[in-house]
Amino acid sequence: KGFLSLYVKPASGAGSEELLLDTPEAKLPQDWSRDGQFILYQSSGAGGWDLWAMPLTDDRKPFPVVQTKFSEREGQFSPDGKWIAYTSDETGQSQIYVQAFPKPSGKWQISVNGGVHPRWRADGKVIFYIGADRQLMAAPVRIAANGQAVEPGTPVALFATELPDTAVGPNTRPPYVVSADGQRFLVRQPAQREGATAPPITVLLNWKGN
Repeated sequence: KGFLSLYVKPASGAGSEELLLDTPEAKLPQDWSRDGQFILYQSSGAGGWDLWAMPLTDDRKPFPVVQTKFSEREGQFSPDGKWIAYTSDETGQSQIYVQAFPKPSGKWQISVNGGVHPRWRADGKVIFYIGADRQLMAAPVRIAANGQAVEPGTPVALFATELPDTAVGPNTRPPYVVSADGQRFLVRQPAQREGATAPPITVLLNWKGN
């Protein structure tokens, strides 16, 4: 219908798609809250991208979550739906931040030397992301006793990836997924390493198995 409109369709493939939102701005869905109440998406704005949320109840009226003169992208709900992690380039480099949802009460920087593609561990105590040096990082996060603030820990490098620029640049799709316990990762890797020669293909003719 419109330009990059939002739709929903049963994961089973049965049934037809339903139009959720059609506006002149480009829109990219980012996450769906676990309770099914909100869809988080990034929308093109004056400064680049802004983060918006669309409730799936009542009037379904979208509202801005992070809207500045900078570019905010890659929003992810915390497991309890009370926080979002996202990237912003307000320092001139993409960094990971966390703020409360749906009403912000401040924001806290999680990454140190750059980061993209944040992902929460299922218990909400760790945020994973890809660092500027392509390392997959893990940053502990703690919610203050009053539930109103985040206490970020020191990020730790878990392992190096071989992700190309096309996998970690603006508006790219997440190049990895993490298991609920944070112990296993599925990371997209290039089919052939840069500078490496392709292995030869051997074809056997007139071969008969036993």
